[in-house]
Amino acid sequence: MTHLPLSELAQRFKGELYDDTTMRTLYATDASAYREMPLAVAIPQDIEDLKVLIRFANTHKTSLIPRTAGTSLAGQVVGNGIVVDVSRTFTKILEINAEERWVRVQPGVVRDELNMALKPYGLYFGPETSTANRAMIGGMVGNNSCGSNSVVYGSTREHLLEVKALLADGSEATFGSLSSNGGITSFPTEGLEGAIYAKTFEILSDTENQEEIRKNFPKKSIERRNTGYALDMLLDSVPFGGTEPFNMCKLIAGSEGTLCFLTEIKLNIIPPPPKAQGLVCVHFDTIDDALHATLTALKYKPQAVELIDNYILECAAENPEQSKNAFFVQKKADGSYPIILVVDVSQDTKEEVERVAAALIEDYKKEGKGFHYPLLHADDTKKIWTLRKAGLGLLANLPGDEKAVAVIEDTAVDVQDQPYFIRDFNEILHKNGMSAVHYAHAGSGEIHLRPIINLKTKEGHRQFRMIAEEIATLVKKYDGSLSGEHGDGRLRGEFIPQMVGEKNYTLFKELKRAWDPNAIFNPGKIVDTVPMDTFLRYEADQQTPDVKTYFRYPNQTILQHAEQCNGSGDCRKTQLSGGTMCPSFMATRNEKDTTRARANILREFLTHSSTTANGGFRDDKNTSIGGMEAVKEVYDLCLACKGCKGECPSNVDVAKLKMEFLQHYYDTHGVPMRSWLVGNFSKMTGIASYVPWAYNLVFKNAPLRRIANQVVGFHPDRTMPLLHSTTLKNWAKGRGQRAGSKVYLFCDEFTNYNDVEIGKKAIQLLEKLGYEVVIPEHGPSGRPQLSKGLLKDAKKIAEQNVQLLKGLISDQTPLVGIEPSAILTFRDEYPDLVSEELVEDAKRLAKNALQFDEFIAREIDAKRITSKQFTEEPKRIKLHGHCQQKAIASMVPTKKMLSLPKNYEVQLIPSGCCGMAGSFGYEKEHYDLSMKIGEMVLFPTVRQQPEEVVIAAPGTSCRHQIHDGTGRHALHPVEILWEALR
Repeated sequence: MTHLPLSELAQRFKGELYDDTTMRTLYATDASAYREMPLAVAIPQDIEDLKVLIRFANTHKTSLIPRTAGTSLAGQVVGNGIVVDVSRTFTKILEINAEERWVRVQPGVVRDELNMALKPYGLYFGPETSTANRAMIGGMVGNNSCGSNSVVYGSTREHLLEVKALLADGSEATFGSLSSNGGITSFPTEGLEGAIYAKTFEILSDTENQEEIRKNFPKKSIERRNTGYALDMLLDSVPFGGTEPFNMCKLIAGSEGTLCFLTEIKLNIIPPPPKAQGLVCVHFDTIDDALHATLTALKYKPQAVELIDNYILECAAENPEQSKNAFFVQKKADGSYPIILVVDVSQDTKEEVERVAAALIEDYKKEGKGFHYPLLHADDTKKIWTLRKAGLGLLANLPGDEKAVAVIEDTAVDVQDQPYFIRDFNEILHKNGMSAVHYAHAGSGEIHLRPIINLKTKEGHRQFRMIAEEIATLVKKYDGSLSGEHGDGRLRGEFIPQMVGEKNYTLFKELKRAWDPNAIFNPGKIVDTVPMDTFLRYEADQQTPDVKTYFRYPNQTILQHAEQCNGSGDCRKTQLSGGTMCPSFMATRNEKDTTRARANILREFLTHSSTTANGGFRDDKNTSIGGMEAVKEVYDLCLACKGCKGECPSNVDVAKLKMEFLQHYYDTHGVPMRSWLVGNFSKMTGIASYVPWAYNLVFKNAPLRRIANQVVGFHPDRTMPLLHSTTLKNWAKGRGQRAGSKVYLFCDEFTNYNDVEIGKKAIQLLEKLGYEVVIPEHGPSGRPQLSKGLLKDAKKIAEQNVQLLKGLISDQTPLVGIEPSAILTFRDEYPDLVSEELVEDAKRLAKNALQFDEFIAREIDAKRITSKQFTEEPKRIKLHGHCQQKAIASMVPTKKMLSLPKNYEVQLIPSGCCGMAGSFGYEKEHYDLSMKIGEMVLFPTVRQQPEEVVIAAPGTSCRHQIHDGTGRHALHPVEILWEALR
């Protein structure tokens, strides 16, 4: 530790404490527009650690900033104190009481994972944020989160029964409902807890204060009112003439960690939503039409009414994953995207869904509202909700430096006022020459409004403040709430006096002082905030280097690509939520190992560094993060699995960024020997293939293999792929040509030297199905070079292959590959890597570079291959998908191919990355993590399968990992289909 007080703290602190620049940088931002370097980052082990931090903060006049997933949009977890991250250590579901319908959890429990635990009990926690697969209960309480279904379930506040908390003096307190006797409510009187109650009751008992609160707070008809501290809610309790028991939890919900530090949370739980899911996705020409139609939808008591505007749909079309989820969209007559209102009409039965939907659609047609009314059921509804929830991330895809900025995105008004409020809002924008994105909670009177602003300019900074000021005035005109669910934070705190009046704001400050006399809990949020246009992530007119890159980044720079990460934290989901992104975070649960952290560290580096004489990255130790080594450290556990390219709504391709960075790092520091050996796999294996017996002698023998592994930097326990007695190319040379439609087979380096038997079966299978198979002249794929960031070498290979193949490959004569990671280089990396004059050739080649299963699926659809050519014997297959295949292509063709034999039952293993990822799982420092990733889903699933169940995996690394992790021999789908031939 560099600071003496922190050194003292570290001696008493059992958890992890960081004050290095890298970790502080990674915690300097959230999903908001703000950035401020914290003093340190603490990951407490237990409650005693929290008490140590509280004593330290009081003694040394610093502050504690509670943080879970770090997805706040108003800068709630950005500050200059100690960030206290409880997302990894306070994650227990402590008690489920199904009979009384409550659950007790720690603040780091993920909302969706809580509902997974409640499902066997037939119970459910209602509020659902768009970030529900990583949002944690502590953060949901802090922000008083709502979500799309708030028309039914309300906000987190309505479900918060009790909390255990540490107060500002380190004492423990439990806040829940207070009993009343004869209208008299008794409350604790001892210590700080007693002082808090006394001050709160003093404030609320004053009739002038009561009048001021009732007069100036947002309308009670607005369910989502989250401006300031919820004194209006407490005023509705028994001691002040209301009907509800007094419960301080009403105040704690939405207090953003400024009053106390939560350690346990008790929540009300309810029956789950209706079983029969149904969404009417009404298409409109304008926002105004959709908002007026919302009032019609609400007559049918829907589960949700959500808006998706044309900007979201345009961005979705550019996202590999979300474009599939937008399958239901019908463009307007002029070819532009519509405005869509998603009305959730879920009921207990499908028949009831259809009855309600038909009545709603009939009403819309009578009123002349909408032009297309698709009704979606069951699994299709999940796709729509995934698209809607991806809205925040998708908005980062807007090209260039202009982005849809979170500044007035959380306004809430009475739903009856909503059309007129949005009309006035858009008039303000139009007057200032601006436009905005509109999406989310139409049914609750809260449309997320994001004006498009370039915050890298002085004009953008001016617009940021100007629009905040004008919209605050507009919200007040409608007696609305400036915050509906995202909180005030440091973004909206400045406007609270305007929203609730100076008198009420003074009451907020008195309340804060009563709870937190030394301002140690998240100061500068809600009250006493700094100006909302200070500590922004981007400086006005900041100068950034014009970096010469090896990859192209279409329509943007490399810095802009990194900046597409807006901090929404989709990469923080765990394996329980499914998907691939991000395997290293899933295994470690460290913020440092997220896709977000990698984008952030590169953004920091590029923003504050200069370039070399030839335009490359300069290793400037004077940058804010201390140079290239800091970036390299954060990227170290990136498996380059490509999960982020497919699953990140913002399309941040961190694998590509890692490759780019590594080549620039090598330009300055040289290429490490192990990286050179891996990158030159094809060359080295080609030499060894002349004496395969000698190579195999070493790597079949465990003691010799362990020694050889250690020499090159591989883990001694990792087995190595063996060489075949011949190569696939040599075997194929001696065979005559067969008649039939011509197929060009890409003989990748892995199949050519190691998986020769798979290559043989692929050729023989195609020939038996009536195709002429030709291995054209070509080089290796370049995948090993790409995986180690050797982009100069990879570019030479890519250009060679494009030159050799561009005249041969077409829709009629495709290039078919066996190893996904090899053939997909043509589609993924080649177009952005080759020289400018070869780009169009590379793009044409990419369109016709098919995985083996894609080719077979295409031929099945064309009726050129049928199930009659294959066995009718039954077989069960468990299929693990290759990461890059899932990100760049799809597993659907693989399943279709393996289902060709009519009695073959194919089930996808719900695994993400296997953990091997090329050479990553071989490397000594990565081996343990590699195996831990495998143990999350893949290994246990494989071990559970009876011997007669076939394990299938297209990727060579995946098959090797399955073997090393489970002892099972996985087959390539080609082998399975070959064996199924009649």
